[in-house]
This record gives sequence, C-alpha cells and structure tokens, in this order.
Amino acid sequence: MKIQGKFALVTGAGSGIGEATARELVGRGVKAIGLVDRSANVELVARAINEAAGRNVADAFIGDVTEEAFRTLVFDRICARHGVVHICVPAAGVTRDSLAVKMDKETGKAIIFPTRTFREVTEINLIAPIYWALEMVARIAEDRQRRGLLRWDANEKLMGTIVFIGSVSSQGNKGQIAYAAGKAGLEGAAATLTKEAIYHGVKCAIIHPGFTDTPMVRALGEDYIAKNILPYTQLRRLIRPDEIADAICFLISNSAVSGELWADAGWHPTA
Repeated sequence: MKIQGKFALVTGAGSGIGEATARELVGRGVKAIGLVDRSANVELVARAINEAAGRNVADAFIGDVTEEAFRTLVFDRICARHGVVHICVPAAGVTRDSLAVKMDKETGKAIIFPTRTFREVTEINLIAPIYWALEMVARIAEDRQRRGLLRWDANEKLMGTIVFIGSVSSQGNKGQIAYAAGKAGLEGAAATLTKEAIYHGVKCAIIHPGFTDTPMVRALGEDYIAKNILPYTQLRRLIRPDEIADAICFLISNSAVSGELWADAGWHPTA
C-alpha cells in the first residue's frame, strides 16, 4: 500500500516511537495525519512537523486513549476533514514494572502485583490499541457500504493497514508481568484481525521492537541500561526510534508483508 497521499493516525505521538513514526510517515508523503497523546507535547510535535513540511499536514489531539468518547471524537474530526483513515499505528503505551510476587523483608509477607495496576497497563497497552484499530476498520467498512462495496476484492487496492506495537517483552521479561501480558495479547489480536479485517481490505501486522531510546526506556536509569540491556544486545546500543519507524513504514508499504516483524537489534536476554 502506498503511503503517499494517504490519511494516517498515530497514538502516543508525543514522544518515542509514536513521534518518530509520525515524522517518518509525513516524510514519506502522507496527505494528513492525526497525532494523539495525553501529553500536551503532541502539539509541539505537530507544530514542528508542519513547519518542517511547509504545510498543515499534522493535527494534534490531546486526550486519554482508553476513553471511547475521545476515540470517536478524533475519528469523527479526521474523517469529516479528510475522509477515512488508511493507516493506524496505535503506539501509546506505559510500563509499571515490578515483580509479580515479591517479599517484604520487614513483615515477611508476600506482595502481589496490584490488580489495579495490571488493569491500567493492559487497558492502555492492549485494549486501547485494539479499539483504535477496530475504529479504523469500522469506518472503512461503513465507507465501502455507502459506495455499494462489500467484500474486498484482490483487484482493488488495499484500503488500510494497521501496525500494532508489540515488544520483545511479549516473550516474557522479569518485572513486567502486566506489560508482557499486554504485548503478547496484541499478537493474538493482530493474528485475528489479519483474518477478519482483510474482508474490508485492511491488512494487519505487529512489530516487536527491542529496547529503544525512548523516555520509557531511559526512565529505567543509565545503570540498569548499561548492566541489563546493552550487554545482551548485538548492536551494543539502544535502537533509535527512527529505525523502528522505518520498519513500521516497511510493514505498511509492502503489501506482501503481514504477521510479525522482530526489530530487536539481536536482543538475547539471560534466563
């Protein structure tokens, strides 16, 4: 599917992989793009993108990606202004790292990872991305219905592409019970949408980045990164966000590529 001339939407676009993906998509010629984030920084990103592009290509939307009303509002505004969205990269995510069960040395009691925190992480990392993707599929399906089109035919051009942001942590990672569960869940969602969404001309894929130079990873601390990440990465450095963005655009633009893509920089964790 050609990126040039399409309408795109990226969540988590205020920083990290989401921001890099938005910039890459604009660089590759999207006609318009919606940038979604809960941080006001997304407005600065949109402004910088527009200034660099020399045109008003990016619109910023500030809100909670888990809120259905906000999601509907964003799609309504984009569709009213530009038409249906063709590219959806729901990249918003959080970590709340802690051991699943750890001992309190003073009391001798076991502390279980809080259910409230588990729900928060999976709500943002698993449920929200799925429903942003489903919203795009639904809008495309309705648009096809209005135009008298039903099942997508191979003679047509693809109508849309979804790229979920997985993680190497989907294989399991110490201290990330909720994060790993959410990212592994996206694999099942992507596999299911691969079978379902193509009925409407939408393909789906998931990319699994390794440790990328984002605020989320930097928050782990330089000592942690130096001792627990870099020695087990073949490149011996963090992945650049623009490298992941380039891989995402590869998944979008090459129609033969679906399923999963591992962009892990040779990450081989210890047991």
